[in-house]
Amino acid sequence: MEENKNGLLASWLALFVVVIGTFMSILDSSIVNIALPKMMAVFGMPLDDAKWILTCYTLTLGAIIPLTGYLQDVFGAKRIYMFALAMFTIGSLLCGFSWSGATMITFRVIQALGGGMIMPVGMSIIYQVFPREKIGLALGFWGIAAMAAPAIGPTLGGYIIEKMDWRLIFTVNVPIGILGVVMAGFLLKGVQRKPFKSFDIIGFLSSTIAIVSILYVLGEGSSVDWSDIKNPILMTFGCLSLVLFIVNELTHPDPLLDLRVLKLFDFSISLIITSVLTLALMGGAYILPLFLQSIRGYTAMQTGIIMLPSALVVGVMMPISGSAFDKVGAKPLVIPGLIILAISSYALANGINMNSSKEYIIVITCMRSIGLGLAMMPISTAGMNAVKTELVGRASALNNTIRQISGALAVTIMSTIMQGRTNYNYSKLSEQINVYNKTATDTISTLTKVYIHSGQSQSVAKASAISQLMKMVQGQATIDAMAYAVMMTVIAVLVAIILTLFMRSRK
Repeated sequence: MEENKNGLLASWLALFVVVIGTFMSILDSSIVNIALPKMMAVFGMPLDDAKWILTCYTLTLGAIIPLTGYLQDVFGAKRIYMFALAMFTIGSLLCGFSWSGATMITFRVIQALGGGMIMPVGMSIIYQVFPREKIGLALGFWGIAAMAAPAIGPTLGGYIIEKMDWRLIFTVNVPIGILGVVMAGFLLKGVQRKPFKSFDIIGFLSSTIAIVSILYVLGEGSSVDWSDIKNPILMTFGCLSLVLFIVNELTHPDPLLDLRVLKLFDFSISLIITSVLTLALMGGAYILPLFLQSIRGYTAMQTGIIMLPSALVVGVMMPISGSAFDKVGAKPLVIPGLIILAISSYALANGINMNSSKEYIIVITCMRSIGLGLAMMPISTAGMNAVKTELVGRASALNNTIRQISGALAVTIMSTIMQGRTNYNYSKLSEQINVYNKTATDTISTLTKVYIHSGQSQSVAKASAISQLMKMVQGQATIDAMAYAVMMTVIAVLVAIILTLFMRSRK
C-alpha cells in the first residue's frame, strides 16, 4: 500500500515537472507577440524584419518536432526532456540579453530548439509514469498548461511591457527553467541508454524542408503574395518534399515518424477532429483579440484581462473532463462539449458588434471554454490510448507535428476568410452610398456641418465628411467579416461532431 502511494506521488511530481516546461514553452509563443512593437522600437527594425522574431521560432519548432520520437528512442525521454528544457532556458537567457534584431532572431532559434521538444516528450513521459486508467486525469492537468498559457500570455505580456522592463518576458523563464531541469534530474525516471538506431536522414531532410516551406508560406496568413515567385515555388517544393517524406516513411525499416500508427482508426480520426477543432479554437484565439483591439480600441493588456476568465475556465475543465474520461470514455463528454461550443460560437458571431458589452463577451467566451474543455483533451487522449506503449513517443511526435501545421493552416484560413469577406462587404456597403440614399446624404450633411464648425472650408469639410463615412463603412465591413469568420467555425464544430460519432466507444 505504502509503495503504491509513493509510486503515485512520484508520478504526480513528474507530471508537475512536465507541466512547468509545457507552460513556459507555450506561454513564450504568445507573450512575444505583444512585445513585438517594443522590440521594433528598441532595435530599430522595420515590421518585415521584426516578423522573423516570430517566424523563426515557428519554423524551428516545426522542423525539430518530428525528430523528438527518434531522440527519445535512442537517449530516453528523461535525458531529452532535460536537454530540451535546458536549451529553452539558455535561449531565453540569451534573448533577454540580445543587443540587436539579428541576435534576437538567432537566440529565438536556440530557444525554439528546446521549446519544440518539450511538448511531445512531455506527453511521452506522462504515458510512461501513469497507468492507462489514470491517463485522462493526468493529461487533463497537463492540458491546463497547454490551453491556459496562450490566453494568459497577452495579459502577462501587456503588464510586463507597461509596468516593467520588456526583457523580463524572456529572463523570467531562467529561474523557472533551472528549477525545472533540477527537478527533472531528481524526479523523472531514466532508462538504460539504447544502441544507436539507423538514422532516417531522408525522412529528416524531407520533413524539415516540407514543414519549414509550408509553414513559411502559411505564416503570411491572408497577406500571402502569390505573385511573388518565391511563395508558389516554396509551396510546391514543400508539397513535393511532403510526398517524398510520406513515401520514405512507409518504406523505411526504422522511420523518423512512424506513419503506420495512422492505421489505428481512433488515433487517425482523433487527429482529424483535433485539426478541425483548431479552426474553431482560432475563432476565439485569433479573431477576438483583433476585434477587441482593432475595432473596440482596447489595449493588449485590457484584451488579455477580458480573455483571462475563459482561460481559467478551460484550466478548471481540463482535469474534470480528464477524470470523467477515465470513467466513461470520450463520446459522452466530447459530443455535449462540441454542442456547447457550437451554440456559444454562434452566440459569439452574433455578439461581434459595437454594442456588445465586455460582460457579454466574457460570458460567451467562458461558455466556449466549457465546450472546449470538455471536448479537446478526451479526443486527443482517446487517440493516443489506441497506440501501443512502445510507439507512444513516435505517435506523440506525429500528433504535435500535425497540430503545428493545422494551427498555421487555421490562422491562414481564418485570415483569408476575413480578408475576402471584408472586401466583399465593403464593395456591397459602398455601393449604397449615393445621392439616392437618404441615410448616406444625411450623414454626410451632418458630418460636413461638424467639420465646418471646426474651421474647415465648405469643400474641405465635405471631403472630410465623405472620407469619415468611408472609414465607418470599412469598419462595419470588417466587423461583419469577423462575425462571418466566427460563424464558419460553427460549421467546423458541426463537422467535428459528425466525425466523433465514428469513434469507437471505449473507456
